[in-house]
Amino acid sequence: MLKDPEADRRRAIQRYKAGESATAICASMGYSTSWIYKWLERSKSGDPHWYRERSRQPKSRPTQTHHEIEELVIAVRKRLERQNLFHGAQAIRWELEDLEIHPLPSVRTIGRILVRHNLVSRRQGCYKPKGKKYPGPIPKEPGAVHQSDFVGPRYLQGPVRFYSLNSVDLASGRCAVCSLFFRGQVRAP
Repeated sequence: MLKDPEADRRRAIQRYKAGESATAICASMGYSTSWIYKWLERSKSGDPHWYRERSRQPKSRPTQTHHEIEELVIAVRKRLERQNLFHGAQAIRWELEDLEIHPLPSVRTIGRILVRHNLVSRRQGCYKPKGKKYPGPIPKEPGAVHQSDFVGPRYLQGPVRFYSLNSVDLASGRCAVCSLFFRGQVRAP
């Protein structure tokens, strides 16, 4: 037999008001005495639906990010994407820092905002080469031909932007890396 909690609550309070002791009511119904006193207080509140369960959801969320910051995160994300720039949570945080936004949300908070607004997209499937053959010199000996690539900005923990120049000797496959670290905003002279 399934219990009907609302009917149990009304029945227990009726019995209590009829003069039966709380201990006897709880023993016969299989509840604790604190249970009956909780529902007795609710029945005295004047609410006609006192026997119904109330929501346990918090009435406020003091740690929730302010909606203006959330809108700014979304706007920065869309702008960076339009400009074909890195538009992850760390890059957005850097942009907000450059705009001198306070309080500055954490990278994890920015990530949660992006997920909440469906702004996170992952590449689907494996990389598929386009089949295009790129021309290039054929190295005959080590040190004859180098391939270089400037990579950046990459973002590390803390206020550090990371750039690197990677050079590979095409004959031997050996590489060299020159790294530059910038703290704060980088401006052209």
